Amino acid sequence: MAGTIDNPPSADELRAEILRQVIERGADKSICPSEVARAYGEGWNSLMGPVRVAAQALSREGLIDILRKGRPVEPDAIKGVIRLRLRPGTPD
Repeated sequence: MAGTIDNPPSADELRAEILRQVIERGADKSICPSEVARAYGEGWNSLMGPVRVAAQALSREGLIDILRKGRPVEPDAIKGVIRLRLRPGTPD
């Protein structure tokens, strides 16, 4: 099955998966939002928008950084290719 996921994860589940992955990767490395979406299997591309929204919320809360070209950007200013990392100083 391609396209969409039958039982998509909630916003809270996406937030938890982002945090799990950035903590696992470590504070000095980043993840691609698609890695979070792919954790839910086939049809992952339909989750890219919701993953970005969840990342924006986590960034506003001070838990992660959203990176564009390796530099942190404001969560409301994201566009194009981004990466996510645990915000330095955030306890894991």
